[in-house]
Amino acid sequence: MIVVIDGPAGSGKSSTARAVAHELNIQYLDSGALYRAVTYLFLKSEQSLPAFFESLYSAKLSFEFGNEFQVNLNGEDITSAIRDPKVSAQVSTVAAMPKVREYINDLMNNAVQQDVYIADGRDLGTAVFPNADCKFFMIADLETRAKRRHQELSLKGLQMSYSEVFAEIKQRDRLDSTREKDPLKKADDAIVVDSSTFSFDEQVQYIVSRIKETITIE
Repeated sequence: MIVVIDGPAGSGKSSTARAVAHELNIQYLDSGALYRAVTYLFLKSEQSLPAFFESLYSAKLSFEFGNEFQVNLNGEDITSAIRDPKVSAQVSTVAAMPKVREYINDLMNNAVQQDVYIADGRDLGTAVFPNADCKFFMIADLETRAKRRHQELSLKGLQMSYSEVFAEIKQRDRLDSTREKDPLKKADDAIVVDSSTFSFDEQVQYIVSRIKETITIE
């Protein structure tokens, strides 16, 4: 069983999905972290496509959700490393590659065959899980999203100016929305949640209530 939350970068979908997972005691699947992990591998391959795809298909990429969504690549915990600004700058480019999307989509579909999951991403409700049990699409204006991301990076000790973060998110919006393969798009049956009009606790409880109205969770 799968619930999905899509939306642009910085809309609050990841933190909200994690909180909903804890509230409902279900599994959390961070698709963005998986694309970041693959982008990390791309950078380790010195951006050589032949070397990258060779290493990708032989890689052991695994993940688990406890207090946080932890990603391991070939036995190495890369949860913190994939949040580096160098990864952020390349993730939309790497995620646009059809072979990469096919690899991650297969990984996610295999993962959700058992248990109840909530996942966040950009094309989950339209391309990856079109038959998801419940779909949400989170939005917020660009300035709000940039402020959130800048604060998040600062708390993690990663130094980027607000203007750099703003420009990066604006560029990611453009790339995500215009890519040929599975662009960022709201599913027709998705519930829109404007995170700039809710407090964090309010949006979590709103989504929890809508999920409970739709599906039964044991």
